[in-house]
Amino acid sequence: MNSKHSESVYNNLQMVSSVLPSLSAGNGTQSSILVVDDEPRILRFLRLSLGSFGFNVITASNGEDALKLITELKPQVIILDVFMSGIDGFSVLRKIRELEFTCVIPHIPVIVISARNSIAKQAFSLGATVFLSKPFLPEELVEIIRNLIGS
Repeated sequence: MNSKHSESVYNNLQMVSSVLPSLSAGNGTQSSILVVDDEPRILRFLRLSLGSFGFNVITASNGEDALKLITELKPQVIILDVFMSGIDGFSVLRKIRELEFTCVIPHIPVIVISARNSIAKQAFSLGATVFLSKPFLPEELVEIIRNLIGS
C-alpha cells in the first residue's frame, strides 16, 4: 500500500470515528474501560465487544501494567480477571482500594470476572463492585457498565 493511499484510509477512518456516537458518562466524553486479563483471546474479545458499544477500551495483560495504567489514565471502570501470573487480580484490587484511600486515584468501580464462583465472597471483601461469572454475554457486561457509570 503506498503512503498516499495509507493517508487517505487513515483520514477516512478519522472522519468516520468522529461521526460515530459514543457512550458517555454524562459529560460528553467517551467512557474508558480498563480490561485486565492474561488471556489474549479474552482481551481481544472484550476490546472488540465493548468497542462496538462505543467504549474506549484499554487493555493490560498483567497486574503490573494494570496498576501503571490505572494511576496514569484513571479509567471509569475496571474489568479484572483474578487468576493471572505475577501480581494476581486480588492483589491488584487491594492496591486499587489503597490508592483510592490515599486519594491518588478517584473511586473506580471494579468488575471482577472469573470462572470460579467460589471466589465471589473474597472478591467482594476486597472491594469488588460486581462479580461476573465467565462465560458471560457482552450485552450483560455492557448493561453492568452502563449502570456503574450512569449512562
